Amino acid sequence: MVTAEHLHQSAAELTITRLLRRNSREFPDRPALTSGIGRDATTLSWAQLRAEVAALTRGLAALGLSRGDRMLIAMSKRPEHWIADLAAIHLGALACSLYDTLSTEQLRFVARHSGATALVLEGEEQMRRWQPILNELPHLRAVVVLDPEGVPPGGRLVVRYADVPREGPPGDASFEVLTDTVTADQPLTLVYTSGTTGEPKGVVLTHRNVIYESLMQDHLVAVPEHPRTVAYLPMAHVAERVLGIYMPVCNAGHVTICPDPAGLLPALLAVRPHGFFGVPRVWEKLAAGLRAKLAALPAEQSAAVKQAQEAAWGAFHLRSAGQDVPDQLAAKLEQLDAQVLRPVRAAIGFDDCHRAFSGAAPIPTAVLEFLAGLGLPVYEVWGLSETTGAATVSTPEAFALGAVGAQGPGIEVKAAADGELFVRGPVVFPGYLTADGRIEAATDQDGWLPTGDVGAIDERGLVRITDRKKEIIITDGGKNIAPTKIESLLRAHPLVAQAVAIGDGRRFVTALLVLDEEVAPLWAQANGIAAAGPGELARHPEVLSALDKAVAEANAALSRAEQVKKYEVLAGPWTPESGELTPKLSLRRRAIDRLHAATIESMYT
Repeated sequence: MVTAEHLHQSAAELTITRLLRRNSREFPDRPALTSGIGRDATTLSWAQLRAEVAALTRGLAALGLSRGDRMLIAMSKRPEHWIADLAAIHLGALACSLYDTLSTEQLRFVARHSGATALVLEGEEQMRRWQPILNELPHLRAVVVLDPEGVPPGGRLVVRYADVPREGPPGDASFEVLTDTVTADQPLTLVYTSGTTGEPKGVVLTHRNVIYESLMQDHLVAVPEHPRTVAYLPMAHVAERVLGIYMPVCNAGHVTICPDPAGLLPALLAVRPHGFFGVPRVWEKLAAGLRAKLAALPAEQSAAVKQAQEAAWGAFHLRSAGQDVPDQLAAKLEQLDAQVLRPVRAAIGFDDCHRAFSGAAPIPTAVLEFLAGLGLPVYEVWGLSETTGAATVSTPEAFALGAVGAQGPGIEVKAAADGELFVRGPVVFPGYLTADGRIEAATDQDGWLPTGDVGAIDERGLVRITDRKKEIIITDGGKNIAPTKIESLLRAHPLVAQAVAIGDGRRFVTALLVLDEEVAPLWAQANGIAAAGPGELARHPEVLSALDKAVAEANAALSRAEQVKKYEVLAGPWTPESGELTPKLSLRRRAIDRLHAATIESMYT
């Protein structure tokens, strides 16, 4: 059995630089990084990836990047993103990927706050947004641009990626020295928070943080050796940074890059990943797609699927309650899964998935139950950028609907008197980067980190999150209401892409519902509604009737004070560009209040 002591010892002895060297020596020909699908795919082996990293490390050093510096990366998901990140690590510099939705003003804040000494940009679009602020960055020494057309003539400090000097002397041992110089407690990467409640904060993570997190997840829910994964989330998201870059270095996995989330399904079908992390919206879309496929099955096949679903649900609910699954049911389910359910999962590329996680926001339990009924149990995790991702993890042995798992080995979670959860352990970050380059701790003298999340720990040691401390609704009658509980119930209906509960300082709770831009037209077609645009569907009587029922079903699970008294339907979609969502698809509540103030007021007048 792997204990916290084992994980502590391993994390204390390892660094990402040494693990990359191990992979290049022990698994030189195994695939590390693939870009593209099918005939267009190109793959770097571990030996090739490290050779590319070594070459760019020499080039970045020649451009002046050194230990303690910060390097910002603004590019899409492509192999050069991984190479640039890993090269900076070897120099002891902090690499930080940026969301591609950031405005020039937001870029200005991050660049100034980080004191960036180097930028790695993709091309013309990124250069256009950065050009107005380049002369405002006193620490800047180099701007590396990948695509040649993005390089302005005579640009100050600007160099093409292809022109970065990379050659070293024969038998150069300097790269191996850099590899060995890095220590476990050395800062590894910089992740900026979304800034939903103020200015973004620069979260500094160490090698020890990231390696402990990676080893912990691999030991809690095992996957095959050299696991296959798909990188599709933004590289600025802590989940993709850990799961897409650093965890594959730890377990010598094979990452396939999906540059556009719209192409996720083809990527899943091509890769058949062993592990997958999805934010709730991704799982909701996959579930909606499977529902549509099941609805189209012939009667005989549909009956077989329903029989298998009943067995899967029975086992899932027993395990959710902490009970054992009887041998007879387990044997029946194993047979039905092989014959019926696995082919259904294969339709979305999940027939070989050993580890499926959801996090970053609450996921409707109806979605979890539906997927579990197809032999795809999705386990919730909980954490922050400041805890290197997951601090609690649900596993097949320890989970419950509505809970986000138990604290990982070596990690402690406690609830304060007001319900706020605190975390302590090896995944907790050393602190926030300050504008003067220091790292300022955010823990108390005993090492406890306040998370801002409100929750409780049940008798099985499972953590349940009720809301964000700063997002609690307090009605004018003094009732404290958790909006995420209401929103999760409303989003359980396939027509609803986004739901926002309103009511702080108000007499009662109302809601804004946003139609799913993909599901709504299919639902309309299935219900005999003539082709209509999103705006027309948002006002269509049959759509409103279906949503009336969805709101009524949600209200049935809520207390009187929590129940939604009125709602408005918006056509959407909501995106980071439209302003209602953060780049990681969380709600920007203040922005929503401002952008939809008139609609909100209409529900109270």
